[in-house]
Amino acid sequence: MAVYVDPPLWPAHGTVFSHLISDKSLDELHAFASAAGVPERAFDGDHYDVPERLYDDLVKAGAIPVEARVLVRKLLASGLRIPARDRNKALTVPLMKHWNTIYPGHEELGLELLERWGEDTRKYHGRTHLLAVLEALDVLTEPALPARTVSLAAWFHDAVYEGVAGQDEEASAQLAEDRLTEAGLSPEDVAEVARLVRLTDKHNPEPGDHAGALLCDADLSVLGGDEQSYAKYVAAVREDYAHISDDDFATGRAAVVRHLLALDPLFHGDRAKALWLEAARRNLAAELSALVWA
Repeated sequence: MAVYVDPPLWPAHGTVFSHLISDKSLDELHAFASAAGVPERAFDGDHYDVPERLYDDLVKAGAIPVEARVLVRKLLASGLRIPARDRNKALTVPLMKHWNTIYPGHEELGLELLERWGEDTRKYHGRTHLLAVLEALDVLTEPALPARTVSLAAWFHDAVYEGVAGQDEEASAQLAEDRLTEAGLSPEDVAEVARLVRLTDKHNPEPGDHAGALLCDADLSVLGGDEQSYAKYVAAVREDYAHISDDDFATGRAAVVRHLLALDPLFHGDRAKALWLEAARRNLAAELSALVWA
């Protein structure tokens, strides 16, 4: 049995990532990752996503460096590879571990939210997006942790998703108020979670609203990806609105992009601006140009 790592080439959250796999056993992979200090939340069903800063340490610990194409072949040959269609389901384990960290003793509520995030009709607004927002919050707050109310708001912010802007955020906020009140969260924290969820409609927190800025920045972090990642994001959003004609989608999407470009600031925190602002404005401008001239 062996553990393999490919070069750190995959951009996300202001750095680049490698993939860490085993060619025989997930137990072996988990043990190696734990010993190397890779957090459990980095596990994605059949591999760990590890940032560039850990690459040399992983190799020193015994991971065998291979090219990305070789790593994929070894993963396929191992029988551990999870098909893309099942990857959303595979996120159950890392997401539930995160939930139980921020709100222990309420696993049933976490499972309900996961079921909502895993609805078959969701493409972009699924569990992958939830995990991306949670990871972005970690990036923006490290070495500290996000406030529990901010993390809970991330879990609830698209818990209701019908593809109706404004209504979805309001319904999600009301769901947070109902479920978290039933769960015994303090009225002050319930109100704060619901307030934060509602902010994800327009992404325009007031100056000095640090918690609101954090959540909005994390929710929009996808805008600051590389060109390929952004194209995948746009394609997934289009799938979310597959029931809408191309012309109507282009009109509605152009309005969304114009709104995002008009936000000043688009990102609020210094770290978010440094990580994502330049690429986000470039991506949005290119998308708007394509929509207008389509």
